[in-house]
Amino acid sequence: MEPLVNQDIRVGHGIDVHRFDHERPLMLGGLQLSPDGGLAGHSDADVVLHAITDAILGALAQGDIGSIFPSDDPQWENASSHLFVEEAMRRLEESGGVLTGVDVTIIGNHPRVAPVRLRIRQSIADILAVSMERVSVKATTTDGLGFTGRGEGLCAIAVVSIAAAPRS
Repeated sequence: MEPLVNQDIRVGHGIDVHRFDHERPLMLGGLQLSPDGGLAGHSDADVVLHAITDAILGALAQGDIGSIFPSDDPQWENASSHLFVEEAMRRLEESGGVLTGVDVTIIGNHPRVAPVRLRIRQSIADILAVSMERVSVKATTTDGLGFTGRGEGLCAIAVVSIAAAPRS
């Protein structure tokens, strides 16, 4: 890769929120962490992968997950969220860009992320086809405040950096 000073560096930000649905499996970062205690949504409701998808699309200035995978489209019902990330990465590659980093924060009281952090990082790295060294996963609670503090759902925030193809 060329020195970054010669690159078009872009940053994208994504956020996703889903309420808990204990009838569904819990998916985070492409992993099924529990057969129940999952999140409600049209797809598999993986807040981590949804936030990453939006962040990549944002860095490319190509809209958001809902504009490409509308929740009223039956073909995406119960779809695996890795499909959304893969489409965002296809668009990034098509543009000549390269993902240089992803940083995710999961906000909620449960599940505890620390015991599965490395597995989530590796899963995200595998889906993005990047080194795990380019993927950060953190977690925090809100000290009992708001919907996450009340245990009603989870939130994920993602920031990605990309080196876009130089403009001609």
